[in-house]
Amino acid sequence: MDNFEQIRRHLIAAGYRLSVQEPYLICVELSLAKGKRHQAIFLTELEDDDGRSYLRVSTAIGPTTGMDPKRALRFNFESRVGYLAISELDGVPYLHLCENRPYAGLTAAEIDRLVLEIGGIGDAMEHRLSAGGDLL
Repeated sequence: MDNFEQIRRHLIAAGYRLSVQEPYLICVELSLAKGKRHQAIFLTELEDDDGRSYLRVSTAIGPTTGMDPKRALRFNFESRVGYLAISELDGVPYLHLCENRPYAGLTAAEIDRLVLEIGGIGDAMEHRLSAGGDLL
Protein backbone atom coordinates (compact mmCIF):
# COMPACT_ATOMS: atom_id res chain seq x y z
CA MET A 1 0.00 0.00 0.00
CA ASP A 2 1.42 3.32 -1.06
CA ASN A 3 -1.26 5.77 0.06
CA PHE A 4 -4.37 6.15 2.20
CA GLU A 5 -6.75 5.78 -0.76
CA GLN A 6 -5.39 2.31 -1.49
CA ILE A 7 -6.04 1.39 2.13
CA ARG A 8 -9.59 2.76 1.86
CA ARG A 9 -10.23 0.78 -1.34
CA HIS A 10 -8.96 -2.39 0.34
CA LEU A 11 -11.23 -1.94 3.38
CA ILE A 12 -14.26 -1.39 1.13
CA ALA A 13 -13.42 -4.36 -1.12
CA ALA A 14 -12.83 -6.58 1.93
CA GLY A 15 -16.35 -5.79 3.14
CA TYR A 16 -15.54 -3.96 6.38
CA ARG A 17 -18.35 -1.82 7.76
CA LEU A 18 -17.14 1.79 7.55
CA SER A 19 -18.99 4.39 9.59
CA VAL A 20 -16.72 7.37 8.91
CA GLN A 21 -14.92 8.17 5.68
CA GLU A 22 -12.99 11.40 5.50
CA PRO A 23 -9.92 12.26 3.43
CA TYR A 24 -7.41 10.84 5.95
CA LEU A 25 -9.70 9.18 8.47
CA ILE A 26 -11.69 5.94 8.34
CA CYS A 27 -13.67 4.27 11.11
CA VAL A 28 -14.16 0.50 10.87
CA GLU A 29 -16.98 -0.90 13.01
CA LEU A 30 -16.16 -4.44 14.14
CA SER A 31 -18.75 -6.82 15.47
CA LEU A 32 -17.20 -9.20 18.03
CA ALA A 33 -18.32 -12.11 20.22
CA LYS A 34 -20.98 -13.17 17.69
CA GLY A 35 -22.49 -9.69 17.62
CA LYS A 36 -22.62 -9.22 21.39
CA ARG A 37 -19.74 -6.71 21.47
CA HIS A 38 -18.62 -3.95 19.11
CA GLN A 39 -15.43 -1.95 18.68
CA ALA A 40 -14.67 1.11 16.54
CA ILE A 41 -11.21 1.12 14.94
CA PHE A 42 -9.84 4.33 13.47
CA LEU A 43 -7.32 4.45 10.64
CA THR A 44 -5.54 7.73 9.98
CA GLU A 45 -2.53 8.90 8.04
CA LEU A 46 0.45 10.48 9.80
CA GLU A 47 3.62 12.02 8.41
CA ASP A 48 7.00 12.11 10.12
CA ASP A 49 9.49 14.98 9.95
CA ASP A 50 11.01 13.50 6.79
CA GLY A 51 7.65 13.42 4.99
CA ARG A 52 7.25 9.62 5.20
CA SER A 53 3.66 8.45 5.58
CA TYR A 54 2.48 6.14 8.34
CA LEU A 55 -0.80 4.40 8.99
CA ARG A 56 -2.11 4.72 12.55
CA VAL A 57 -4.64 2.11 13.63
CA SER A 58 -6.28 2.94 16.98
CA THR A 59 -9.26 2.19 19.15
CA ALA A 60 -10.61 3.94 22.21
CA ILE A 61 -10.67 1.77 25.32
CA GLY A 62 -12.59 4.05 27.66
CA PRO A 63 -12.44 7.30 29.63
CA THR A 64 -9.46 7.62 31.95
CA THR A 65 -11.62 8.78 34.86
CA GLY A 66 -11.72 6.08 37.51
CA MET A 67 -9.26 3.92 35.58
CA ASP A 68 -6.28 2.37 37.36
CA PRO A 69 -3.22 3.51 35.39
CA LYS A 70 -1.11 0.70 36.87
CA ARG A 71 -3.34 -1.94 35.25
CA ALA A 72 -3.15 -0.19 31.90
CA LEU A 73 0.64 0.20 32.08
CA ARG A 74 1.07 -3.45 33.07
CA PHE A 75 -0.99 -4.44 30.05
CA ASN A 76 1.08 -2.14 27.84
CA PHE A 77 4.33 -3.71 29.03
CA GLU A 78 3.05 -7.26 28.49
CA SER A 79 1.46 -6.59 25.10
CA ARG A 80 3.29 -7.66 21.95
CA VAL A 81 1.11 -5.43 19.78
CA GLY A 82 0.24 -1.77 20.06
CA TYR A 83 0.89 0.82 22.68
CA LEU A 84 -1.32 2.86 24.97
CA ALA A 85 -1.95 6.58 24.63
CA ILE A 86 -4.37 9.19 25.91
CA SER A 87 -6.36 11.38 23.54
CA GLU A 88 -9.47 13.48 24.03
CA LEU A 89 -12.88 12.63 22.61
CA ASP A 90 -15.35 15.48 22.96
CA GLY A 91 -13.15 17.04 25.66
CA VAL A 92 -12.88 13.84 27.75
CA PRO A 93 -9.51 12.06 28.05
CA TYR A 94 -9.72 8.46 26.77
CA LEU A 95 -7.25 5.62 26.86
CA HIS A 96 -6.46 4.37 23.33
CA LEU A 97 -4.70 1.32 21.96
CA CYS A 98 -2.61 2.35 18.92
CA GLU A 99 -0.23 0.97 16.34
CA ASN A 100 1.71 2.98 13.73
CA ARG A 101 3.11 1.36 10.59
CA PRO A 102 5.09 2.90 7.73
CA TYR A 103 3.38 2.57 4.37
CA ALA A 104 6.54 0.96 2.99
CA GLY A 105 5.93 -2.79 3.11
CA LEU A 106 2.32 -2.45 4.28
CA THR A 107 0.15 -5.11 2.62
CA ALA A 108 -3.58 -5.79 2.53
CA ALA A 109 -3.07 -8.82 4.79
CA GLU A 110 -1.20 -6.66 7.33
CA ILE A 111 -4.00 -4.07 7.32
CA ASP A 112 -6.53 -6.84 8.01
CA ARG A 113 -4.36 -8.21 10.80
CA LEU A 114 -3.96 -4.77 12.38
CA VAL A 115 -7.68 -3.96 12.25
CA LEU A 116 -8.68 -7.32 13.73
CA GLU A 117 -5.90 -7.47 16.31
CA ILE A 118 -6.20 -3.89 17.55
CA GLY A 119 -10.00 -4.27 17.57
CA GLY A 120 -9.95 -7.56 19.46
CA ILE A 121 -7.30 -6.55 21.98
CA GLY A 122 -8.93 -3.15 22.44
CA ASP A 123 -12.29 -4.77 23.14
CA ALA A 124 -10.71 -7.19 25.61
CA MET A 125 -9.02 -4.29 27.41
CA GLU A 126 -12.26 -2.32 27.48
CA HIS A 127 -14.07 -5.37 28.87
CA ARG A 128 -11.49 -5.88 31.65
CA LEU A 129 -10.98 -2.23 32.57
CA SER A 130 -14.69 -1.32 32.57
CA ALA A 131 -16.06 -4.30 34.50
CA GLY A 132 -17.55 -5.91 31.39
CA GLY A 133 -18.83 -2.75 29.72
CA ASP A 134 -19.00 -2.17 25.97
CA LEU A 135 -18.96 1.61 25.68
CA LEU A 136 -17.25 1.92 22.32
